[in-house]
Amino acid sequence: MQRILTRTQFQAAMAGAIVAKTPHFALHRLALPDPAQGRLLFPVQDTWIGVVLPKRWARRAVTRNAIRRQTYEAARAAADGLPPAALVVRLRSEFSRKQFVSATSDALKQAVRAELVQLLGRVTARTTPEVAAC
Repeated sequence: MQRILTRTQFQAAMAGAIVAKTPHFALHRLALPDPAQGRLLFPVQDTWIGVVLPKRWARRAVTRNAIRRQTYEAARAAADGLPPAALVVRLRSEFSRKQFVSATSDALKQAVRAELVQLLGRVTARTTPEVAAC
C-alpha cells in the first residue's frame, strides 16, 4: 500500500468518482492506468491511499491527526481486499463535539474506525466479485 503525498496525486484521485459514503466520510476512487501507458502520477501498480480532513469539519489538529491515523490503520487492515487504485477518504461532516467532548477520546476513535471499516468494506465488497469472475 502506498500513500498519496503530492497535490497533483490528490487532485487526480479526487477527480475520480465517489464510490462509497457514510454519514461522515466519502471515498473517491481513481482507477490506475494500464502499465503499458505511462505512469507519471502513480508509478507503482498498487493501492494508493490519501486522507483529506478539512479544518471546517475537524477544527482541532489533534482530532485531524487521530482521524488520519485511524484511516491509515483501517486501510492497512483491509489492504488485501482493496483494489489497485488511488483512493482518497474525505471527511464530509463533523463529529459532534457534544457527543465526543475529548478530541482524542476512545469513543471518537471507535466511531471513526467503525465508519472507516464500513466505508472500505463497501469497496472491497464491490471489487471481490470482479476478481472472482476473472
